Amino acid sequence: MRRHITIDARMLESSGIGTYLRNLLENLATIENEYAFKVICRGRQLLQGLPPDRFRFVLAKSPIYSLSEQWEIARLARHAPVLHSPHYNAPLLYRGNLVVTIHDLTHVTDPTFKQMLAARFYARPMFKLVARKANRIVANSEFTKQEIVEHLAISPSKVSVVYLGVSDHFSPRDRKQAVTHVSALLSLKRPYILFVGNLKPHKNVRTLIHAFAQISGHRDLDHGLVILGDDRRWKAGLVNECARLGIDRRVLFVSHVPYEDLPLVYGAAEMLVMPSTIEGFGLPVLEAMACSTPVACSRVASLPEVAGDAAEYFDPSSVDDLAAAMERVLRSSQLQETMRLKGLERAKLFSWEECARRHCSLYEEALSA
Repeated sequence: MRRHITIDARMLESSGIGTYLRNLLENLATIENEYAFKVICRGRQLLQGLPPDRFRFVLAKSPIYSLSEQWEIARLARHAPVLHSPHYNAPLLYRGNLVVTIHDLTHVTDPTFKQMLAARFYARPMFKLVARKANRIVANSEFTKQEIVEHLAISPSKVSVVYLGVSDHFSPRDRKQAVTHVSALLSLKRPYILFVGNLKPHKNVRTLIHAFAQISGHRDLDHGLVILGDDRRWKAGLVNECARLGIDRRVLFVSHVPYEDLPLVYGAAEMLVMPSTIEGFGLPVLEAMACSTPVACSRVASLPEVAGDAAEYFDPSSVDDLAAAMERVLRSSQLQETMRLKGLERAKLFSWEECARRHCSLYEEALSA
């Protein structure tokens, strides 16, 4: 007799949390475990391939972050012994054992978001209420765990660190073919530095733009900058900043590329830069490393925990330090080769299968609570 776990998977279409949910569900389907899963979703077409004898799908209509989701998700999970919510918007009315994943505390700790009404009157209160209600909290890194303990006043014993993984989809490709493909896909005529992520202030893209402007003045560094990600609220200011700095012809903003092309976009890049000031995990770091692409990232938050000794680090508050880090990588083929090899080995340490196994252990703990 299989025991039942309910998972709220309505955020499958979002970027970071969607990647987490998709890989978690796929690996829960393949590893040996004693659970059957009721999956709350917004559309079954996103969940094809999961075995129907162990996965049952229930459609929900409520928008994310709405008042109605509090009632609807609690109702759909009312008979479930365990509900896993992949985000802090878990239903407070649910009466069973609750497992909640908290990916980061950006809305609590980032100065920009702290002043917003949505953070003050929704995010921060919900973080605290949900963290107290949860039987188990999943954090993606030791950094996030410490943030939860400090800012939400939660016992460390209640929070378990479960690292994310990197999919086999991300692997080294023939570099010449990748460059040719991406040049046609994005109409690029020069080698490029890559950023992947949303454009919110804590991603620190503005500092990256200024550092790129600094090295763009060097004749022997004829690179472009590809910013892969979108955010209607913050993009316009970054585009205007590029124009003001005179680098708008070298900076390409790309809202989206097909998932099948993403390893090629990583693989064709000269390097990935992750300049975040706050980061709960930093999945693009691992994806780039798995594609044999050198990575430079901030020396803060979870990024050193994820990247280990395989990245070139910089102070995210310093334009000069970021520019110097990019130059060190771009000017040294020997350093690039070392970073490619170290990155490939580092990425092998992070497995979605192990992530799913750790979740099964936490479900068991919640059932025993």
